[in-house]
This record gives sequence, C-alpha cells and structure tokens, in this order.
Amino acid sequence: MTGTSVPSLETPRLRLRAHRAADFEACAALWGDPRVTAHITGRPQTREETWARLLRYAGHWAWLGFGYWAVEEKASGAYVGEIGFADFRRQIEPPLEGRPELGWVIAPSAQGRGYATEALTAALAWADTTLPAAETCCIVAPENAASLRVAAKLGYRETARTTYKGDSTILFTRARRSG
Repeated sequence: MTGTSVPSLETPRLRLRAHRAADFEACAALWGDPRVTAHITGRPQTREETWARLLRYAGHWAWLGFGYWAVEEKASGAYVGEIGFADFRRQIEPPLEGRPELGWVIAPSAQGRGYATEALTAALAWADTTLPAAETCCIVAPENAASLRVAAKLGYRETARTTYKGDSTILFTRARRSG
C-alpha cells in the first residue's frame, strides 16, 4: 500500500482531507492547547513538535498507505481537528503491531457537536473497505470520558488495561466490518 495518496472523505458537515503546510498555524494552536493534550501527552506541544507531527502524518500515507486527515467544517472551512490511523511503534503491552491505531482530536471550540463520531465513522468505513488488517485498535486514558464514549459508539471493545509511558491507558479493538 505504500505511496498511497490521501483520499478525501466527506460527511454531511465535515471534510476529511490531506494535511497541507498551510495547516501549520491551526495545527500548532490545536496541539498547543492544554485542554487538547490533557489526556494525550499531558502537556501542550511546541511548534517544533507540531511540525514534526505534520511530517509524520505525511510519512504514514507515503509509507503505509494510511494516516491522519485534517478535519474541516464544510460550512466555514475551519480546521476543527484531525483523525486517522497510525503505526507509532509504541512500546506497550500488549503490543499493537499489525493493527492500525485509530486516533482523534477535536478543537475545544468544536467539541460537543458530534464531529468526532461523524468523522471517525467515515474513516472507519474507509478502513473497513481499504485496510487489510482484520482489526483496528485505539488507546484511551481512563479519565477521558468523552473519548471513551466515542470509542464505544464506534464499536470498540476494551481488550486490556495497561500503561503507556507510565500512565494508565485502556486498549480497545474493533473488528473490520464488511458490506
């Protein structure tokens, strides 16, 4: 699947598209917000870390045929978050290898509107028909109630309680769906 171009996906309210260099300021603002990173890294990211993140997203698509999309509102064109699949080669038990890891982040100004569920439903429909893996996974901090609800709505089931980089996390899996 290497060398795959980033497909654009549309939902009634959202457009999932490839990241572009022009997204840097919006992405840096997103990842620099402590409300966004509270349950992910535990600290806001620097502009340098955000730039590396954008390059990593492009690399996922180029090397693995899957990756992250920028999420924008169709009506306004506003950058409201990012969602997608990754292989971060995490050092975690049980290992995640062979299962694309779903992740999502929605800007605080756009939270509470169902955008995460809407965008992730489109991404999972794409994955179910495109990715060869039998299942996908995600990890969620136990105190992140909103993301726990989203994972459950999407059909993810708890597989293990573990730690990652010293923090408690819950591993969820979802089997690929056909038709």
